[in-house]
Amino acid sequence: MNQKLSEISDRRILTFPAVHPCQSISPITLVTSLISLARIICNYRSKSIVIHRKNLREVIREIGILLIFLEEIRERKLDLSHSVILSFFELHLAFQKLGYLLEDCTREGARLWMLMKSRRISAELRVLVAGVATALDVVPMNSLGVSIEVRELVELVAKQAQRVKFNVEPDDERAMVDVTSILNKFQRKIAPDPIDLKRVFDHLEIKHWNDCNKEIKFLDEEISIGSLNGEDKEVTLVCSLMGLMCYCRGVVFDVIDGRSLDRTDTRNEAEVLSCLNPEDFRCPISLEIMKDPVTISTGQTYDRASILKWLKAGNHTCPTTGEKLTNTEMVPNSVLQKLIRQFCSSNGVPMAESGHPKRDITRTISAGSPAAAEAMRLLSDFLTYRLAVGTYEDKNKAANEIRLLAKSSIFNRYCLLEAGSIPYLLHLLSSMDSSVQENAIAALLNLSKHIKSKEIIVENGGVMLIVEVLTNGSKMESRQLAAATLFYLSSVEEYRILIGETPEAIKGLVDLIRDGTPRGKKNAVVAIFGLTLFHDNIQMILEAGAVPLLVDLLKSSDRTDLVNDSLAVLATLAESQDGTREITSTSGLPLLIGVLHSSTSRSAKEYCVSILLSLCVYGGIEVVSKLQKSSSLMASLYTLLTDGTARASKRASTILSILHEFNNKDLGLASSPTAPEHFVRVR
Repeated sequence: MNQKLSEISDRRILTFPAVHPCQSISPITLVTSLISLARIICNYRSKSIVIHRKNLREVIREIGILLIFLEEIRERKLDLSHSVILSFFELHLAFQKLGYLLEDCTREGARLWMLMKSRRISAELRVLVAGVATALDVVPMNSLGVSIEVRELVELVAKQAQRVKFNVEPDDERAMVDVTSILNKFQRKIAPDPIDLKRVFDHLEIKHWNDCNKEIKFLDEEISIGSLNGEDKEVTLVCSLMGLMCYCRGVVFDVIDGRSLDRTDTRNEAEVLSCLNPEDFRCPISLEIMKDPVTISTGQTYDRASILKWLKAGNHTCPTTGEKLTNTEMVPNSVLQKLIRQFCSSNGVPMAESGHPKRDITRTISAGSPAAAEAMRLLSDFLTYRLAVGTYEDKNKAANEIRLLAKSSIFNRYCLLEAGSIPYLLHLLSSMDSSVQENAIAALLNLSKHIKSKEIIVENGGVMLIVEVLTNGSKMESRQLAAATLFYLSSVEEYRILIGETPEAIKGLVDLIRDGTPRGKKNAVVAIFGLTLFHDNIQMILEAGAVPLLVDLLKSSDRTDLVNDSLAVLATLAESQDGTREITSTSGLPLLIGVLHSSTSRSAKEYCVSILLSLCVYGGIEVVSKLQKSSSLMASLYTLLTDGTARASKRASTILSILHEFNNKDLGLASSPTAPEHFVRVR
């Protein structure tokens, strides 16, 4: 009953999921809960209220008087009649909803949206306060037993609640008109007057880059949710507001506050995460990283989908402890979910979001509204001009803004490349300032996801410049961003050739596998995988010493995605005698058998069996004899016949045939290390 309103984490703004008190609730518990809700509302006195200032302050004042009334009832332990209890039930609902409304009106990042919803807020206030007035009207104050002073105050509140209109305040109305005028100017391809922008921002108390960035993050989330819910008209308005705030973040705020680069201080976050065992993030049932962790009555935590499947199968015990479940209630473990999301974000582990879905980038092919489209074009021209003629500080900020904009939208990428930003960003890669270099390479990485950007980067000598950052970047962050950029460029066949021919490119990627952070290692591995798609690069990758490092990742990394990526590269390298020789000369063979036996990843098993088959084909009797001695391999291969993917099953069957024929001495593998050529056809 006393759960804080803010603990309902997935509530959408301007929704009020109030719950009616249980009919059997004791009067004292009901009054205590009302007092708790009233105190939550009164605590908003200290919060910054920028929309409906007077109206909301008046509501808080009235609830403060009712708090005194309720506390007196509890202190005096007054008897409550049935009609009073019914009235208090209605007050309880109204207090909950008022708490939600105040939470929304004071929410950081939602100020512009709440301004544009001023009329709806007025209507909600009128309904809620009228509900309070109606509930108080039927309370028999004379017979209740409260003091005369308190009774008179409550009666005054009831009368005021009946009379108040809660219209949109004049200052809010003027600010809404200003915003509408600015959006209309954008639509006509006219840059808004800075005075108009300042007036709106002063009213909303948006004073810094960070304040503006919070508004953008909130609007981005609203676009995602609205798109999923089919709220097309609403989404169009939100997109227009998003365009306005992006324009203002890039144009109005000349200084980025502190270290604001649209990411949390990952140093502190990493320190916390480094103390955690990632295995604790896996569901005990599915063994996969949990997407929606929930805790059951025994205190054990599972992924919601897995425990639901367990219960639907007729099981009534805890899968871990074996205890009988007293109930099937599942409580969301929001703390663990936040840690899982932080871990996945910091380590590049893909994770399907639950709760608020991640925005689908494919929806950003268009800006979402004419006003947003023109705002982005004006902003792109402004930022490119800053890159061309601005001070060093201007260029750094412009690169950072491009970094953020290109990350979030396909349309933004198109506008920025059309404005001509790429050549100027390439020029900044040679900067001695580590921040400038990092922002420039990150911006190019995000722009390189657009097919036309790849061409512009290469035509302007970008490959050599990016490789220089990869090998000699002033920060590890810049080096791993450079590796990721090469990965995107390698999606074009002719650019794979060019990168392979660029001195130090492959060596730089291999060095990053050895020396980089987990994310740096991953970026380097996937970039090398892209280069292996051009056969002539494979020998250079082998000569650079990639295989021992990739094999080492199989035993040293606890990240499933990094192990899978390493296996994917090894599977390609193993398709040659030189690759086979490199893998077998390391500790690769027992590690591959171990991964095949213990991994829960279907793709990892498929890669392992592909590598083992290639090793049989190109390694001959030496490899087959070693595999034949493995006690766990046969069981793993037979499991794949029934549980593996179609390709994994077929390859496992072929390896089993080789091993059986070897045992029967029928293959004659000793005559040639590549004798079983007929096995190549199944790959």
